[in-house]
Amino acid sequence: MSSYLFDTPKVQSIPVQGEDKQYPINRIFCVGRNYAAHAAEMGVEVDREAPFYFTKSPSANLASGSTIPYPLGTSNYHYEMELVLVIGKPAFRVSKDEAADKIYAYGCGLDMTRRDLQLAARAKQRPWDLGKDVEDSAVFAPLTKAAEFGEVGPQRIHLEVNGEVKQDAHLKDLIHNVYEIVADLSKYYHLVPGDVIMTGTPAGVGPVVSGDKITGGVDGLAPIALTIGDPE
Repeated sequence: MSSYLFDTPKVQSIPVQGEDKQYPINRIFCVGRNYAAHAAEMGVEVDREAPFYFTKSPSANLASGSTIPYPLGTSNYHYEMELVLVIGKPAFRVSKDEAADKIYAYGCGLDMTRRDLQLAARAKQRPWDLGKDVEDSAVFAPLTKAAEFGEVGPQRIHLEVNGEVKQDAHLKDLIHNVYEIVADLSKYYHLVPGDVIMTGTPAGVGPVVSGDKITGGVDGLAPIALTIGDPE
């Protein structure tokens, strides 16, 4: 039996509605600029040829309903409301038609972003890690099994800050749909149960400050909430 110099990190997980056991997180993949209106508000062109990705550490996982301190190193902390999908079967070089069978469940997620650090890195053609891979920045509501959610497309996706609607779109507005994302990502990775994919955010992203409460949802899924506390 192996022994370690330090305590090993706990397994990160997401609750699943109707299940006593939780979904363990292996990796978190995120799709960038997957709504045309969001790409436009970020001042970039839409890439319709293929999705592009960045990642977050599993330790960024945070349960919906939490309160977090305003994060370190930023003065422009942004919300991004997203549809999340999680893998339930191994997927490697699968087709779009095969992808549906690989999706275990869907959920609501928040990709919280140090926007000032992301944009500074982008301007210098550097990785986005300091802007995106932020502690407590991958917020997940309880998952709903794919069979219970149904076909992805007509559902509304929305976010509010202190009750005021900031993001409001439909999943049909995704440039690359959920099956295309799984098929494309499986060309580069052996996807396995435990892999989480955040599918991108609609237009309307913006900053939050201490004391703000974020709420959001996707029709047919458990809603999400996050409160921003004072800085540490």
